[in-house]
Amino acid sequence: MNSDDLLLGLEVSAALLAVGYLVLAVRQDIRCWIAGIVSSLIYLLLMYKANLYMESVLQIFYVCMGIYGWSQWKVNKKDETNLAVSTWSFKRHALVISSVVLFSFLAGNLLEVYTNAALPFLDSFTTFGALVATYMVAKKILENWIYWFVIDSVSVVLFFSRELFFTSVLFIIYLFIIYFGYKSWLASYKNNLSD
Repeated sequence: MNSDDLLLGLEVSAALLAVGYLVLAVRQDIRCWIAGIVSSLIYLLLMYKANLYMESVLQIFYVCMGIYGWSQWKVNKKDETNLAVSTWSFKRHALVISSVVLFSFLAGNLLEVYTNAALPFLDSFTTFGALVATYMVAKKILENWIYWFVIDSVSVVLFFSRELFFTSVLFIIYLFIIYFGYKSWLASYKNNLSD
């Protein structure tokens, strides 16, 4: 097996695990975090090899957030309660989105000047957006699905341009799963409100 075949096999494995993560997250199944951690460890290598340095750092963050998400989603042993789906205020979203844009611009400029990074501004945008969206998933914030739709749409272009074709297809699949994730979590949120 040559190195290209090995990388392709790793990319397919990481993509399948990532789909597993998302499907389990839609169902609010805590095992999503295990699939996400393993997928992220594989993608760490792949993103570094593709000169997507911000995406490489993001994979380390995903591993850490996988551990954090697991701890947040664990059933509280005292009263058998789970973390409930909630929302953020418009003001909080405005602050978060402006911060993502600002940090993406700053990091993109640094990467453009000091590295051979591919598409430094898009790489930075998807990275900082994903930082926020992953935190939102761990806290079960409903709007995470909207953030992910924007981030994943941009990611399709980013990964396709770096010839990560299976990963591009993965992110197209994500766009469909996101729709169902939003509907499922919205129903859960409305159900919590009526209790």
